[in-house]
Amino acid sequence: MPLHKDDPKSVGGYKLVDRLGAGGMGVVYLGRSRSGREVAVKVVHAQYAEDPVFRARFRQEIDAVRKVSGAFTAPVVDADPEAVRPWMATQYVPGRSLSARIRDLGPLRDPELRRLALGLVEALREIHRAGVIHRDLKPANVLMADDGPRVIDFGISRAAENITLTETGQMIGTPPFMSPEQLTDARSVGPSSDVFSLGALLVYTVTGRGPFDADSPYLTAYRVVHDEPALDGVSEPLRAVLERCLVKEAADRPGLDELAREFASALPEATAGDPETLTLRLNEFRDTADTHPRTFADPTATTHTGRRRGRIRPLLAATGTVGAAALGLTAYLLLGPGSADSGDRATPSPSATSRWAALPNGWKPWETTLFETAPLGARKALGADEGWLAGEPECLKNGDAVYCTGDSILPTRLDAGTGKTLWRSDVALSDTETASYTGTLLGFRDGTLVVQQVITTDSAEVDPVYAVGFDAQTGEQLWKHQIHDDNLAIAVSGGLVITSSGGRTVEARSPRTGEVRWTARMPIGHHCSFTPGGPDVYAHCTPAEAEDGDAVLLVLDSADGSERRLKAPYEAGILGVADGRLVLLQWAAQDALSVEAPAIDRILLVDPDTGDRTTAKLTKSYEGEPRLAGGIVWFVADNGLVTAVSPRTGKELWRTQTSLEQPGDATYDARTRTVYLASISGRVAALDARKGTSLWETLPRAGASSGSVTGPRVLLHQGALIVPTPDGTVFNLDPAHPDRKPVSG
Repeated sequence: MPLHKDDPKSVGGYKLVDRLGAGGMGVVYLGRSRSGREVAVKVVHAQYAEDPVFRARFRQEIDAVRKVSGAFTAPVVDADPEAVRPWMATQYVPGRSLSARIRDLGPLRDPELRRLALGLVEALREIHRAGVIHRDLKPANVLMADDGPRVIDFGISRAAENITLTETGQMIGTPPFMSPEQLTDARSVGPSSDVFSLGALLVYTVTGRGPFDADSPYLTAYRVVHDEPALDGVSEPLRAVLERCLVKEAADRPGLDELAREFASALPEATAGDPETLTLRLNEFRDTADTHPRTFADPTATTHTGRRRGRIRPLLAATGTVGAAALGLTAYLLLGPGSADSGDRATPSPSATSRWAALPNGWKPWETTLFETAPLGARKALGADEGWLAGEPECLKNGDAVYCTGDSILPTRLDAGTGKTLWRSDVALSDTETASYTGTLLGFRDGTLVVQQVITTDSAEVDPVYAVGFDAQTGEQLWKHQIHDDNLAIAVSGGLVITSSGGRTVEARSPRTGEVRWTARMPIGHHCSFTPGGPDVYAHCTPAEAEDGDAVLLVLDSADGSERRLKAPYEAGILGVADGRLVLLQWAAQDALSVEAPAIDRILLVDPDTGDRTTAKLTKSYEGEPRLAGGIVWFVADNGLVTAVSPRTGKELWRTQTSLEQPGDATYDARTRTVYLASISGRVAALDARKGTSLWETLPRAGASSGSVTGPRVLLHQGALIVPTPDGTVFNLDPAHPDRKPVSG
């Protein structure tokens, strides 16, 4: 949700960019630190800030939550209980709430239910181990993240030994999911109260209704204390486990360790016959949702230094809403069940009037170039005075920063909101010998921009290639290593920088320090292209000639470099990683050695653990740059033709002819379900991702750089678009008003 006009612009040094939800005691915002880290910032309502009892409660809340850690909770990263309006920042968790998931898609099936139940048990174990009781475990306080559930909003949690605030008779919780002791004797509440709430939550998850639901919260509370739970629709053996969770006497409820064993037994794991859910996990190396890797490899190339793109967050799940709980009976009475889940309901599906998100307050269109004077590092850009030929930049966005480099363009950081140049790296170049400089972005992680650099000199027989790490804040060079890429492509994979120190050996380096974590040897006589994405390091290694045998899929453990080798078609390339499986595009054998781009005719999904694979034959062959995003493979041809294909069935979903000349990679915006493309002249087009309908196209915004092969990749920033062009121009635009004229950057 966009910010309201009276919302603060920043809190505690965190820039507020969106509203995530509001509840009885506060508002939750999406905040961003100066380094680009996203957090959920909970700011209490002004009327409570003057209440000393509330301040004491909030102070205890922070002290309690700081003790909690674990894979299934959202930890606190910062807080100020003494501020004029107290606030707390927790880890931002992309994903919708359990209540929204059930509202939109209905009850959970067994495999998904198993993951939820066991994840919540683990979360409660961590909470109770820290001496904390949650007291308000309900569907609105559980986020369905891609890697498991997260328990949020400890707004009414209490250290177990400190119950003074509950002695006043205040009721803390939401009636349908409260335990009997919360309603009758708050001072006796212990860890088993959360077990009762967990049982009620899981009944709701299975049936879509609570075990004590009634027409009013008062009658609901009466049933919690006096009546047996209604478990119609819950089958055995899960029903027997939930009955034990929902007994009235706290001492008779199972402990968490026992409960974990019973859930594991009662809820089956997924089987081969279950329908698949294809959830994207592309290029975990970067931290933004609006950078896109080009990972398709041409096995005939002698070297492979193609443009790398960045991370795509899981896009099949609804985009982020952390949500804030409506605390206490008053909020429940006023707003009704699930009222705290306002963040989910405030994200409508795109329509003619609601497709475009409201831009941040004060947003202005800007245009600049990558040759502006920089306040830090190298003030002047290469080129203008020495006759350098500069252009062909590629850019990625992280947080509020845009990083670019290219031919004779030193790594440069721009402010994404204003277009101002913040720094330009100061690379030592010889004025007398240097002939050219080329930079290629490899990725962003741990506050470090990783770049491949090739510096050509008049005297060198072989141009040296370097992997370089730059501090993202200052542009300072952190490390630099010369690499040899005779038959290995430098890349970032599994969160590590993969370089080569010889023809067959690769080194996995720390992105921040450049230190070698481990080394591994590559298959003899093969060319290996590494793929950004997934938890491990993946490479597709092809022999020098097709007749020399099959290709090898190399899977390296990112922790120690231990390997698995799987057979793969020669005529293929890894596109990405989806739901733990490698996605390969395959072309006809006769096209494998073609000078032209091969025509894709099938998609392979390969299990990296077992080598098992499935094949989806395409209904026709496709040419053009492929991209995997939003559960779709997008093909973009040089003539402006865009085609959407299902990776699971091979079925063509739609195709649309744009008027763009040599467009670059497709950029998919999950929030608005829009596909964006840009041409070599800076023309931008928007297509409806569901139907392929053309929404708009702009006029050229820059001169096409000579020698340009494809256009740039559109970046997304807080609802706006940022577009770099081959001549070094960079501009932004409002997709709701794409023809607004920019101001100077």
